[in-house]
Amino acid sequence: MEPLRLILLYVHLIGFALLLGGSITQYLTGTLRINSAMLWGAIVQVVTGIALSAPLRDGDEPPSAKLAVKAIIGLAIFAMAFFSRKREQVNRGHFLALVGLTLVNAAVAVFWK
Repeated sequence: MEPLRLILLYVHLIGFALLLGGSITQYLTGTLRINSAMLWGAIVQVVTGIALSAPLRDGDEPPSAKLAVKAIIGLAIFAMAFFSRKREQVNRGHFLALVGLTLVNAAVAVFWK
């Protein structure tokens, strides 16, 4: 079970890299839009996040607050990327909020014990 968890964690980190790297690349071009790397990064993050959280719960054990916060932020990031993916340009605040939520989600994962 541990090798599977490590593989999922590795793919989860690749999703983070796609999401953050795609957004930085897009920001540097000057045109704020949702590129395919950002969209796929958000998809990978949500799918692997769900897969990583499933074995952590034992039947009657409720999900932790950290898991709930990460799920809400991850779904918000996905929704922001998915529903704006076809626009030629997104609002600067929308784009920066997506990047900010990505960084907050990583911070929750690292600092919340």
